[in-house]
Amino acid sequence: MTSKSHPSADLPLEKTGRFAAALKILGDAIAARAFPGCVFGVLAGNDVVLQGALGRFTYEENAPAVAADTVYDVASLTKVVATTAAAMLLLQRGQLDLNTALGELLPGFVARRAPGDLARTVALHHLMAHNSGLPGYVEFFRTTTTPAELFDACLKLPLQAAPGTRAEYSDPGFILLGKALEVLIGTDVASWTHREIFQPLDMAATGFSPSPAAWPTIPPTEVDSTFRHRRIQGEVQDENAWILDGVAGNAGLFSNVPDLLRFASAILHSAKSADSEKSPSLFDSAVLKRFAQRQPPEGSSRALGWDTPSQSSSSGKYFARNSIGHLAYSGCSLWIDLDAAVAMVLLTNRTWPDRQNQLIREVRPLFHDAVREAL
Repeated sequence: MTSKSHPSADLPLEKTGRFAAALKILGDAIAARAFPGCVFGVLAGNDVVLQGALGRFTYEENAPAVAADTVYDVASLTKVVATTAAAMLLLQRGQLDLNTALGELLPGFVARRAPGDLARTVALHHLMAHNSGLPGYVEFFRTTTTPAELFDACLKLPLQAAPGTRAEYSDPGFILLGKALEVLIGTDVASWTHREIFQPLDMAATGFSPSPAAWPTIPPTEVDSTFRHRRIQGEVQDENAWILDGVAGNAGLFSNVPDLLRFASAILHSAKSADSEKSPSLFDSAVLKRFAQRQPPEGSSRALGWDTPSQSSSSGKYFARNSIGHLAYSGCSLWIDLDAAVAMVLLTNRTWPDRQNQLIREVRPLFHDAVREAL
């Protein structure tokens, strides 16, 4: 990346001196057009030690400046902040069994398959560990136009491997997981997570399907020239989630750094609380420990819903093995070190104006390493 500074990359807060190297990495990334702007936050122990914003919504000089509370399309962070978090709560409340076969909750997944079809052995834990055997990504939006059509197409997908034998990050798997959880909770994921997770954690800026009035306050993700043929701003970028009316297990959530730090704080509080009765938290410590454990097959970095650090991980070289996190296609990330009690959030719209730019892959580990060295 170039070392030029970006004209709008002003230091966001006081007391950022020790994080100067980390901020320079972000400023250089903006100058190199890794992304037009970003918001970042760092939690250490119980304290927010760094929070701020650099850059603008787009590369135009008159574009709005990003603020510390700017809301972004957090794409696949939906998988952990909404879908996995919901599964964690349902498990600790006795409403979910990870060994439940997907076909028990979604009969359409097995109804049209042969008696010995391996799809009948797919359980919820397979979906969460991304080892169900389902494909990684399918452009359902090319052939379906309604939520019902897309869901039906997802139910009919053939397995590409026996459950538990292959790690394949699967968006269709999480679409199905979200639908299965809706069967258990009796309502849509958006309403349930708002009531059971976001409201209790005071995550007022977090939710699905922002109102059109809020769209101008959200950085755009891309100029879509192949499907919707318009600037995508305030609507979910993921096309399959868009067909599903903006609410899906794999994508659709919008959030900001202050809210995601509150979420990370709840996770860290659980990690420190061996006795949840003496130190109550939204998430039970035993459930968190279970969801943070790596899953088969050998060599996979995937836990239940969460990812964990691996070689050449986006988390950098300082996050312990006992860390959990996730990336988002739009350029967002969340990493939580359960041992060091450190969490980092980085939100960007790296796909603006198109999806070709991959410089975010360089930026993330450099930024994470610089912050950890400063701490």
